[in-house]
Amino acid sequence: MPLARKDPYRAHNFRIEIDGIDRGGFRQVSGLESTSTPIDYREGDQPLHVQKLPGLVSFAPIVLQGGMTADQSLWNWRKTVMDGNVQRKNGSIILLDEQRQEVARWNFSDAWPSKWTGPALNATGNDVAIESLEITHEGVTRA
Repeated sequence: MPLARKDPYRAHNFRIEIDGIDRGGFRQVSGLESTSTPIDYREGDQPLHVQKLPGLVSFAPIVLQGGMTADQSLWNWRKTVMDGNVQRKNGSIILLDEQRQEVARWNFSDAWPSKWTGPALNATGNDVAIESLEITHEGVTRA
């Protein structure tokens, strides 16, 4: 009997949850990234080469891009930052399979919206009005 083929998941099936905000309709999520910057280190009695030690872990901002709707929940969250009242939230990016079942979840913590970009408007086009929200956070875990 042949082994069952395991195809990769498709990138178009995903959802976003952010402390009480459950939104779909995003066309793209980027920034699921962590980096450990290497630190060069050499002990005095070692040969003339450096050891590479892991430095601090940093996380890229998560960027959500989606069609503008009447839902202003993410804009209101950004507005709290602009008003000097940062509200940190936890959230998840959830990858779904073809049956819309959860197959992977990335949880981010202590997040706040650091940048909002409005849609590019063009009277001669018929594209969807896309807005973007950049979310700064303090960590991502895979659940």
